[in-house]
Amino acid sequence: MYVLNTLAENSALLVAAIYVALSLSTFTLYYFDKSAARSGRRRIRERTLHIFSVLGGWPGALAGQQLFRHKTRKQPFRFLFWCSVCVNLVIVGWFYVGDISTLASWINETL
Repeated sequence: MYVLNTLAENSALLVAAIYVALSLSTFTLYYFDKSAARSGRRRIRERTLHIFSVLGGWPGALAGQQLFRHKTRKQPFRFLFWCSVCVNLVIVGWFYVGDISTLASWINETL
């Protein structure tokens, strides 16, 4: 109960915990998909991998791609992966800023 109260009081800690959990899950999905690809078993859908990435598991996806040398050559997949990273970062930025126009202004000033 203490852990849940601490997470609820500190949104940054909550977001970090979600990223860690989703990254570990996504990393595991990449492991199982690579294993299935090697042995000819049923694969995990690319859509599923992208959904986990856009929800916040993209750090684990990136680590899995590099460590397992998986999904690194398919350009359409890579393009959608990086789009999912951008979407996730915009959503998290919007969560912290609270207003999409303020976030857009900040992005324009930064770039």
